[in-house]
Amino acid sequence: MAEQILVQFRVDKDLKQEVAEIYDELGMDLPTALRMFMKKSKQARGLPFEAVLPESKCCRTDFRAAFDELRSEAMDLDEVNLDEINAEIVASRAERKK
Repeated sequence: MAEQILVQFRVDKDLKQEVAEIYDELGMDLPTALRMFMKKSKQARGLPFEAVLPESKCCRTDFRAAFDELRSEAMDLDEVNLDEINAEIVASRAERKK
């Protein structure tokens, strides 16, 4: 067996907890998952997943324009009352059970 060393790094506490829970559901602990990541990185001779920048950058004005467009589309929709919403939910659940 190869000599083993301790690897330490800092990470956000909430992120670590969330990721540890994901791996726990997969039946492994965080150190095992990190070893798998390192072995796969060695195999790929890089990151074991695609890491690219998006083709274009979005800025606040792009998001605002998209939001405004969606809002204007929503303004053209008919009003829906609570009874109609509940009827749609019941119909959807019935359809799912089929």
